[in-house]
Amino acid sequence: MNVLIINGSPRVGGNTSIAVNEMVRIFEKEGTETVVRQIGSKAVRGCIACGNCLEKGRCVFDDVVNELAPEFEKADGLVVATPVYYASANATLIACLDRLFYSTHFDKTMKVGASVAVARRGGCSATFDELNKYFTICGMPVASSQYWNCVHGREKGQAQEDAEGLQTMRALARNMNFLMKSIALGREKFGLPEKEPWQPTHFIR
Repeated sequence: MNVLIINGSPRVGGNTSIAVNEMVRIFEKEGTETVVRQIGSKAVRGCIACGNCLEKGRCVFDDVVNELAPEFEKADGLVVATPVYYASANATLIACLDRLFYSTHFDKTMKVGASVAVARRGGCSATFDELNKYFTICGMPVASSQYWNCVHGREKGQAQEDAEGLQTMRALARNMNFLMKSIALGREKFGLPEKEPWQPTHFIR
């Protein structure tokens, strides 16, 4: 099993990293390979809807998004983690995910997704819902834990004091690992679910 973890925080070694590292520890213990990419301080511009990726198979802006694409394709699971800004994910992460999901044409069906939000206090559940939408639009099962996937802390290192939050991360990693392995066995025995041709319907007349 292979998991790609995208850390949207600009702070190296911050509270989001503490949450991510708690998952990495469980993944490694259970034999799952992890690749962690921290993109929060990188210059990632938003999608401009140019459509070039439909022809080229990659984003026209050659930055970290195109670097992440082959790692995402290889991965059995994707974790996206972010600090909470104004009850939302870091804008850099959103720009990255918009372009990463739209410009990559490989089948994402049954790759397992998980989102993690880290905040001083509020906004975690809104951010959690925001990030999960990337998974559910393309057939990716969403891994759950014992609570919504959030950890609390403001100053650097404070997340280490959130015992329940860190436990939630460990449970999330175990559940995600189980789900990825179960899907791999199901794919081997039954194959993937049948897909119908897409029938786009537009809301204009």
